[in-house]
Parts: sequence; structure tokens; C-alpha cells
Amino acid sequence: MLRLEGVVIDNGGFRLGADLAIETGHKVAIIGPSGAGKSTLIGGLAGFHPVAAGRMTWKGTDLTGTAPGARPLAMLFQDGNLFPHLTVAQNVGLGLNPNLRLDGGQWARVDTALAHVGLQGMGTRKPAALSGGQQSRAALARVLIQGRPVLLLDEPFAALGPALKAEMLDLVDQLVAETGATLLMVSHDPQDARRIADQVILVAEGMAHPPQETARLLDNPPPALRAYLG
Repeated sequence: MLRLEGVVIDNGGFRLGADLAIETGHKVAIIGPSGAGKSTLIGGLAGFHPVAAGRMTWKGTDLTGTAPGARPLAMLFQDGNLFPHLTVAQNVGLGLNPNLRLDGGQWARVDTALAHVGLQGMGTRKPAALSGGQQSRAALARVLIQGRPVLLLDEPFAALGPALKAEMLDLVDQLVAETGATLLMVSHDPQDARRIADQVILVAEGMAHPPQETARLLDNPPPALRAYLG
């Protein structure tokens, strides 16, 4: 279980409160008005923003002061962060070792990860030679190869067209089901939540609220969410 107990995340003076728990293996969408703090929440979970109060735990282990790389979480950012001078395989290999000193078994794991996301045989290409959807798959492979039990997505598919975004969400859904990872996904589109998430965290008015069942929340939204959805 991922638990936030009286947590206050400080993002450059903007503060977001959270007192909630997420059961292991759930797929949770994080939605709310623009600027409400959705990215602040997962940035705080990942260790990129300091916790001014409270504590975060994963299966009882305190994460509050833990360095980002030592946390049981992997994060996929909005732009994917692929390095243009590296091959696709090298970009994915960064998920295993930042200096890319990988042995044969590790490179085999990279090939397996690429095949898993539908990029078999594309490891020698540079990111510029891939389509937008293929770049998203490569970025996803780099996150998945880390084998962390919690996966954080900060709207990584927002720039894709509707069909490609739906394809990527379905791929994430499939891969998370296979690995048993816990998923937290920031989205501005409630249809993304309906497509993939069994629960939703509403971020509004300075608070990240405890997760609720997706259909129940979206079918009967509270005033802050209703104003956002229109």
C-alpha cells in the first residue's frame, strides 16, 4: 500500500496537501483543474519536490526523505525525455544503468522490453527516426525495464492524437496487468480515467483527495470537479 499521512508537498511555494492511501495493484487516475497540483502530487511522490509535513510510506517503509532513485517508483514524464544522440536501445538501457555499462544479459533485457512494447528490431534507430507513438513506446519501455512496483505517468501521451493515445493507454493497461504494478496517471481528460483507471484521485483547492471509484466520481462529480468538466 502507498500511504500519504498528513503530507504537504512544497513545489516552489505552492503547497499541496494529501492524506490518502492507494492499495497495491490499483490503477489510479489523477484529475483536476489546471494548476491544481496534479503534477506536484506525483513529483512529490517521486522525490522531486520536498515534503514540508507528514510522511509517505510504501508497504510500511518510510519514503519521505529517500532520494528519488532509491524509491520503488518509476516516472514517465510528459515529453518522454528521450536523448536524441542515443539509439532507442541505449535510451531504454538508461533505465538499467545511467552509464550504459550493460552486460550481455542486460542488453537482452533491453531487446525484450522493446519487443514488449512493439518496437522489436528498432533498437539501433535514433528517436528522430520514430513516429510520435513509437517514441512514446520507447519511453515506456525505459520505465518498465526498471521493474519498479509503482509507475507514475505525468500525461506522457497528451501530445498524441486520440487514436494513438487510446492505443498507448491500452498498452499501459496490458503491461501493468502483466507486472502487477500500481499505476498513478495524471490526466486532464476524464475519458482517459474511464478507459484505464479503477479509481480516481481528485486534486482541487490545495488538496489531493482520497481515491474514489472512477464511475462513481465522474458520474456524480463534486462542485470543484463539475466546474472543471463543464
